[in-house]
Amino acid sequence: MDHIALLLLASFIVGLSKGGLSTAGALAVPILSIWMNPLVAAGWLLPIFMISDCVGVWLYRRDFSTKNVLLLIPAGIFGVLIATILAPYISATIAIALTGLIGLFYCAQAWHRHLRGIDKAVPFQPVKGIFWGMITGITSFISHTGGPPYQSFVLPQKLPKLQFAGTTTLVFAAINFSKLPAYLSVGLMAPINWGVLLIMSGVAIAGVVFGRRLSIWMPEKQFFLIIQILLLIISIYLIGKAITLML
Repeated sequence: MDHIALLLLASFIVGLSKGGLSTAGALAVPILSIWMNPLVAAGWLLPIFMISDCVGVWLYRRDFSTKNVLLLIPAGIFGVLIATILAPYISATIAIALTGLIGLFYCAQAWHRHLRGIDKAVPFQPVKGIFWGMITGITSFISHTGGPPYQSFVLPQKLPKLQFAGTTTLVFAAINFSKLPAYLSVGLMAPINWGVLLIMSGVAIAGVVFGRRLSIWMPEKQFFLIIQILLLIISIYLIGKAITLML
């Protein structure tokens, strides 16, 4: 019964992330890792991410940054391809640690700018976008934690909150669908109970709708502050998890 509760909680969090609270999605795999192997957890959650993506794309179909979407989707899919080829040789522990370090780097950079009174948006930089998009695809493939590298590139641009949420939803929808063939080929989705998955899908859809309403209602400064705080918490958790795995 406990593992069913964890599956439903993780599904609701995935839905919230697709509804606008994007960083929250990185909590889903760690929550399931309390009970199951992280790679198996990633396999369970991929269909939930994909179903939530479909709802999120429809909700944000008019709110996104075209230039970011056109750059980050191909870069992210290329990162998934790299991860698929290198997965047998990449230590998941190292990947988790690097993902956490990237998130910490972004938070430190953002708060340093705030303390110095620098509130000007960073301009869109395609070369950096290609790099961070590839890293997003790689880390998303391994543990559904593409948020920190993605946000390291997009958050400093200070997009309007709904445009930021829509861009995030479209980019990760494309990346998640591109992961399906690789996940199937390596057997990560074999342990799934499809009856339980159906219930998880309904919970996730409710999370998407609730997340969308929160995104609209919440003031813009609070919206991004919450994202940054969640990113910091998740990044510290990932680094701690990696250290534990190394011991």
